[in-house]
Amino acid sequence: MRSTITFLILFSIQLCAGIGVGTSGLGVLPVELSSFTANLSGSNLELRWVTATEVNNYGFEIERLKDSKWEKIGFILGHGNSNSPKTYSFIDDKPLKGKLQYRLKQIDNNGTFKYTKTIEVGTDFLKYDLAQNYPNPFNPSTVIEYSIHATSNVKVEVYNVLGKLITTLVNENQETGNYQVNFDASGLSSGIYYYKIQSSNFAATKIMLLLK
Repeated sequence: MRSTITFLILFSIQLCAGIGVGTSGLGVLPVELSSFTANLSGSNLELRWVTATEVNNYGFEIERLKDSKWEKIGFILGHGNSNSPKTYSFIDDKPLKGKLQYRLKQIDNNGTFKYTKTIEVGTDFLKYDLAQNYPNPFNPSTVIEYSIHATSNVKVEVYNVLGKLITTLVNENQETGNYQVNFDASGLSSGIYYYKIQSSNFAATKIMLLLK
């Protein structure tokens, strides 16, 4: 069960004038941002923003501060020209542990750009977790999701009811974040199987059912 903690960070944020290139000397902004929020849901972080109006808006680059440097983690296409509110969202499915800072780089159709103000959110909510596979029962494949609280070696394995190892799905070093892996049981017979995760001091096992 995932709990959602909503952090309403900033309201009525306007794009910062004077940053970027080709800024209008009249101070008229091509995109008016009316809200910019961050929401924590399970081990994901959702950024959501709303524009009041848009003029020649190509889109938004999403940037996250890491090691004192801003890095691009995504892009959302804009609506071009609009006089009505438009809602945008972006999911950071591998947020880093600790306090994070995000900003948007709004880009015009002609290539000029401006930055929003920065929002900050804590991500200490990240934890180790092994979710129930879906679909379940399944045939012939299913998805297994898990979360890692700290960088470590991660091993995800599948066993039959006799405890015999069927396959190793993951065995590698992974960073903090949310992951998913696909299990294809095309060559196996119907029955109950177990999948297990081991990472650092965390271990968990769940049951899944293959029906053919």
